[in-house]
Amino acid sequence: MQEIRQLATRSFFAARRRAHWAALPIALLAALTGCRAPTPHATAPDRAPAPPPEARPLDGSYDWHVLVIAPFGSVLKQIPLSLHEVLLFRDQARGGKADDAECYASDAPAPRFVGRTPDEYLLCFKEDRLARIQASVRLTVAEAPEVFAAACTRWLKNSMQATAGAAAPGAAASNGAAPETGAPRTTDAQNTGAQSAEACKGREDSIRFNAHLGEEATPAETPVAKTPPTEAQQTETSPTETTLSITLDSVPNP
Repeated sequence: MQEIRQLATRSFFAARRRAHWAALPIALLAALTGCRAPTPHATAPDRAPAPPPEARPLDGSYDWHVLVIAPFGSVLKQIPLSLHEVLLFRDQARGGKADDAECYASDAPAPRFVGRTPDEYLLCFKEDRLARIQASVRLTVAEAPEVFAAACTRWLKNSMQATAGAAAPGAAASNGAAPETGAPRTTDAQNTGAQSAEACKGREDSIRFNAHLGEEATPAETPVAKTPPTEAQQTETSPTETTLSITLDSVPNP
């Protein structure tokens, strides 16, 4: 009997040892699994990124029409501003040509142009009728190219739209007007504009525009008021500034 008990005891301890060694790999696997770093998950942003800001639309002052306060051909008394006469000195060495126009500047602030009050705003008359308008504004050198390019693009777009409207068949009839026999018509060739980094010119209906960046449209002409110049007029353009100037004139009928 004692031998049977000893045999049973040995079998019991042998079974415990086998169970212990069999459970050890499972415990090690569980430990390794617990130590493994969790898989990273992409966190969705709280909100989508804001879209890039849209370009601000140009205000009405970027249209050169704001400078035409009276139709070309108007007499002096029809101008809705108080004016004083100025003298234009021409440098013959720089190609100045004789011009019998009499030019006037406004006593009140000029109409805003490209978002600024012009430093120069002249209304010039020939045979007592408005024939030319000149204006100039000062811009910083950094902003000038963008302002000039945006303004010129708008002028040329308006010019092309005016040409397309005038050339549309039946335009006169749709407006209730009878076609004029022998009346001059605006053609694409007449209305062709030109744009560069420092110049912009074109025509809209019976008005021509000629603008320059960095120099006056008529460099041979220097306006000098008959009244004492203001402090702003005495101040020269600084090296950090440049001038955007424009000249408008009427196209004579053929």
